[in-house]
Amino acid sequence: MSEWCRRRRRINMADVWEPLLATPKLRVSLFAFLLFLVVSPGDARLHRIRSANSPTEETVETYDKYYNYVDLTGRLQSLAQKHPHIANLSSIGQSVEGRELWVMRITKEPNIDTPGKPRFKYVGNMHGDETVSRQVLMYLVEYLLTKYGEDPRITELVNTTDIYIMPSMNPDGFEKSEEGDCNGDKGGRNNAKDVDLNRSFPDQFDGITVDPDNIPEVMAVIRWIQEKKFVLSGNLHGGTVVASYPFDDSASHQRQGHYSQSEDDSLFRYLALVYSKNHPEMKTGEPNCPDAQDETFEDGITNGAQWYDVPGGMQDYNYLYGNCLEITMELSCCKYPLSTELHKEWDLNRESLLAYIEKVHIGVRGYVKDAISGAALTNVSILVAGIRHNLTTGQYGDYYRLLLPGTYNITAVAQGYASMTVHNVQVVDGKPTELNFTLAPVVSDAAGSITVPTTSMPLTSDPDISTSTINSTDSTWVVPFEGNKSSLPVFPPEEQPTQPQEFRHHNYPDMELFLRKYSSEFPSITHLYSIGHSAEGRELYVMIISDNPTVHEHGEPEFKYVGNMHGNEVVGRELLLNLIEYLCRNYGTDTEVTNLVNNTRIHIMPSMNPDGYEVATEGDVTGYKGRNNSNNFDLNRNFPDQFTIIKAPRQPETIAVMNWLKSHPFVLSANLHGGSLVVNYPYDDDKEGVTQYSQCPDDKVFQQVARAYSQENPLMHNGHPCEDLYPKEYFQDGIVNGANWYNVPGGMQDWNYLNTNCFEVTIELGCVKYPMAKELPKYWEQNRRALLQFIHQVHSGIKGTVSDLRDGTGIPNATISVKDIDHSIITAHAGDYWRLLVPGTYSVTASAHGYTPVTTYATVSKHRAEVVDFRLTRIHSDPSEREFDSLIKDLSLGQGLEQLVRSTATENNFRYKRYKELSASLRGLTLNFPKITSLRSLGQSVEFRTIWALEISNKPGEAEPSEPKVRFVAGIHGNAPVGTELLLEFATFLCMNYGKNPVITRLINETRIVIVPSINPDGREQAIEKQCTSTQGLTNSHGKDLDTDFFGNASQRVVEAQPETRAMMDLILDKGYTLSVALDGGSLVATYPYDKPVQSVENEGTLKYLASVYANNHPKMHLGDTGCSNNGQMGNIPDGIMRAAERQSHMGSMKDFSMDFGHCPEITVYSGCCLFPPAEQLPTLWAENKKPLLSMLVEVHKGVRGVVRDKSGKPIVGAIIVLNGGVRVFSGEEGYFRALLAPGNHNIEAVADGYQQQRQEVVVSSYEAASSIVIEFDMDNNIFGLPREFVVASAAASMTALVVTACIIWCVCAAKSNHQKDGFHRLRQHRDDYDDEIRLTSMGSKKSLLAHEFQDESESDEETLYANKI
Repeated sequence: MSEWCRRRRRINMADVWEPLLATPKLRVSLFAFLLFLVVSPGDARLHRIRSANSPTEETVETYDKYYNYVDLTGRLQSLAQKHPHIANLSSIGQSVEGRELWVMRITKEPNIDTPGKPRFKYVGNMHGDETVSRQVLMYLVEYLLTKYGEDPRITELVNTTDIYIMPSMNPDGFEKSEEGDCNGDKGGRNNAKDVDLNRSFPDQFDGITVDPDNIPEVMAVIRWIQEKKFVLSGNLHGGTVVASYPFDDSASHQRQGHYSQSEDDSLFRYLALVYSKNHPEMKTGEPNCPDAQDETFEDGITNGAQWYDVPGGMQDYNYLYGNCLEITMELSCCKYPLSTELHKEWDLNRESLLAYIEKVHIGVRGYVKDAISGAALTNVSILVAGIRHNLTTGQYGDYYRLLLPGTYNITAVAQGYASMTVHNVQVVDGKPTELNFTLAPVVSDAAGSITVPTTSMPLTSDPDISTSTINSTDSTWVVPFEGNKSSLPVFPPEEQPTQPQEFRHHNYPDMELFLRKYSSEFPSITHLYSIGHSAEGRELYVMIISDNPTVHEHGEPEFKYVGNMHGNEVVGRELLLNLIEYLCRNYGTDTEVTNLVNNTRIHIMPSMNPDGYEVATEGDVTGYKGRNNSNNFDLNRNFPDQFTIIKAPRQPETIAVMNWLKSHPFVLSANLHGGSLVVNYPYDDDKEGVTQYSQCPDDKVFQQVARAYSQENPLMHNGHPCEDLYPKEYFQDGIVNGANWYNVPGGMQDWNYLNTNCFEVTIELGCVKYPMAKELPKYWEQNRRALLQFIHQVHSGIKGTVSDLRDGTGIPNATISVKDIDHSIITAHAGDYWRLLVPGTYSVTASAHGYTPVTTYATVSKHRAEVVDFRLTRIHSDPSEREFDSLIKDLSLGQGLEQLVRSTATENNFRYKRYKELSASLRGLTLNFPKITSLRSLGQSVEFRTIWALEISNKPGEAEPSEPKVRFVAGIHGNAPVGTELLLEFATFLCMNYGKNPVITRLINETRIVIVPSINPDGREQAIEKQCTSTQGLTNSHGKDLDTDFFGNASQRVVEAQPETRAMMDLILDKGYTLSVALDGGSLVATYPYDKPVQSVENEGTLKYLASVYANNHPKMHLGDTGCSNNGQMGNIPDGIMRAAERQSHMGSMKDFSMDFGHCPEITVYSGCCLFPPAEQLPTLWAENKKPLLSMLVEVHKGVRGVVRDKSGKPIVGAIIVLNGGVRVFSGEEGYFRALLAPGNHNIEAVADGYQQQRQEVVVSSYEAASSIVIEFDMDNNIFGLPREFVVASAAASMTALVVTACIIWCVCAAKSNHQKDGFHRLRQHRDDYDDEIRLTSMGSKKSLLAHEFQDESESDEETLYANKI
């Protein structure tokens, strides 16, 4: 195929393949992207054109002119108003420039949806400069409307088909295109954001690659496809003459010649032939397009990928994610022919257009209904044996399965219903076979439940069709009637659910007997187990209720209720026992209960504090007795907290629950309390420790699930819960943010959210903590619907599986992240996940260690969880990882790096660039290399010059936590601009060689490189060339040496930081950098931290080693002879490296700040004796520094790297990694960490709150890539770092002494003051400040960690009151 032809149809193939070859391919297999992206009936984007729109006077069609947007709009409006009985005009959205995306609906009664009519669509002008389709579809609209009632064929077609025609999907592009442009040279192909709309749909192999903000046309069409459930579609293009069918691309993305076969390949070929055989030119298979005379297509059709690979195409999206079969029709060799050709094009395509629409009426069609109620069943899967492609029923339970003539076995499958297969279904040519299903709800006769007569039957009278019903072995199915398809069975009315019969308070033995009884009586759906013991040794029982209770079923979410955390708050305990009875007794007879149990693994813990319950007293309204556990600790103040250090020893009940949560993939939970009537959601406390709204990233989700409960409890939803006790208390909708009510540090619900996948709320069930037993029926009645409705919430948001593209196995511990929501969850052991979200459209990313992340868009509906599956491609499969390790080794040994330098010589024309030219150069890099560069502003200088940061990476701007991140900076002193020019040339060098030199390409692909060429642009403007020792330009415009302005602690800073300093501090504090290299001038030496005077430097061996790597790759520096006679810096410096303070000691340096607060080692390289040498010396300086700069890109891949996680595999973010007992780094996103270390043996310690400290030893080589380790934490079961038994024994032995001491202190205090109650707690610290203290202490400072301010924490009466509630 000629290059001209490839460019003519869609895009130059080089433009397609450049990004595809640069990154690994990702597959999102059969992934229900935006599966139910439903636009509400009132959506303004889908509006009918009202009479207020003045119609354009309709004229007779002449077929000799193109309609621009205004003309097209007017003509469509005129036709719609002239034919209102069969035409309805609407817009499905707008283009980038605000033009409406018009769709004409043509059918009988077009203003209502009528079941039984399959939906068909044509879409034209997707590429704005391919214009024949636009006009031909306008002619088709008019033809259908004017021939209706006259031509029997057209009348039948319109009466029986719901036809949608979109003449122009890209109206902006059309307005820019030019008539007569056959090759697309004049523009207009793409939309106004210059995006190819036919490369922008979610792809089965590559996921999502385009920002949705840049493709409103595509997003509108996606919504349209998902809402309408079209059956058949045609996408009309131009550039040749052929009908192309799926798939349009393949996993290998071979450019052409690879037949990518879909499951319905034969059907697609047939449909394409229908169009081509009715087109006089297309059917010849010889388009005879200019410059492509030899291009032929057998029978005028082609497989898309075999022609050439098109990722992100619309036709594949329709088939895989839209229920719809679509082919692409290329209508003419010339994309935008002269208007004189239009009449001919209409004549050529008219019959093909009509014949193709008629094929929507082939195959099998029918309805699926509930066998008991007769209600239509939506989203039922229709499976055809031997064809691994399913579709689902629409809003009326209707389906339309296009099939070729033949005999098929067809199955209908729906959750909660018995699947039914109909055998030997005959499909004949010319008309569809009617096949209706009635599905029976799953009914169990287990455990003595009543069997309800039900049936699953095909509604067909064909005697040759046999039926089989697929059901479970413990279910009974009865067919109570024989009849034809028009008769429905009559069933007895559904029984009301059985309610609990006995209400009483259950002490521990009674509760234990109750649980054992139901576990024994309902063994098929229950499993009783204990997660541990209370302080007094009582079992912490949990009852699982599910159809397969002993195992986690793939794809089934896990839910939990926890009651009686405070022992004297007993309503939750009794309600959960009632709920166990209700679920067990009604399983198999009540549809709601049966569906919940079949599709959810429900864990119920009636009592988390059985010890406290045993000492509580019936009738207690607001008391404390029994609230705490037997060690007198409040369990809801005992969990690790994000803002406060919890000093109380971790209790056995707390430890048991923490371990429990880590061992199950819980999705949603509620913690049942008493003392008020409200649903309380995270966060429960605030970093300031004051009463104010403390919003978590999923605030909207928590509000939604909280309201789901409160709305089912009218008294709670009213918002005035306890008017007798707390008359001023009001909760809107019966819900409240925890910290906005009052602060609860150490609470369980926040720990759930922050440390597991589980979203938990706290539900206050009533104003009385321990009501009388006679009141319990009232509580059940008030809460039973709410308890069920809350469980339903676990089936919202998105769910799916993350699997390996290569072998399909699930990937455990993969991270699911949602854009703009700073909270990720991880997959379970089999790769399945559940992510709660409120309705809306989201960008969702799946990532896993060793895999390339995949991002797609998902639209969440209100009533169900959308299925979003991911298939990830391995980045570092063993061969690839070995290959990269070998590359690092080759570059580190012998002449590897030197050979790279020689093989990548580039032409350059050095000169000094002032600010404007520097900015233009950086912008030029982003314009010429947009796929690997990203330019952003860090801030502005005093004189408002931008401080630029350029990122070079294969995915610039995207977080890739597994990759090292290196920072190159220069120009902190404006009078030393050599570093600025070196970094600009370095950036140009990297970009120019990307894709050309495999080593540079691989280094960029595996590294995130950030370059800041000029920190002090104002000083640079003042500096003078050829001034080797001048200080003019050294400072910023305020006269401040910026390298003395970096202070992390407010106590060290006298004045506000300079704007340049603040910009760099923000960049440095964006932790995750592995190494920083700063370029300066005035000497020939590499220095390492610290600049400030310190007695010793932690990890000095590593810092010195990093500086030596640069110096050793420099032809002069490593010799150690500075030779700087001009500034008096003569003498020999061993190996050309030194500690910075030995050169010039000062405080507030950028290097020190990077070490202490950015946790990133920074070396400063002084590139030459002259501060501002003549421009003629720049080529020499570049030649000297090119190799050492490249050596830093190699070095950043050494040291040690790894991931921190717990025993369940969940990544731990923020764990402290202590290197050799000194330097600290932190685990970042997905638990990744990386640290550079000098060659040798190193000890690594890892610390995380709530976990046992871990230690490992690693060996680091000077020429090997980073050692990879996994740090896996166990729960910390110690108290104060000692065995629990020892601490308890010591505490008992010391009790007498403590009592005596307390009495003495009390007497002394009472003598001094009898009215003041003192309470102090340590002020919370920012982690960086705390780390700084640790570092200072380790360097010999005697500053005490306890020498901090304290504040009065005396409780007010109000605080005492609230402390009594939760």
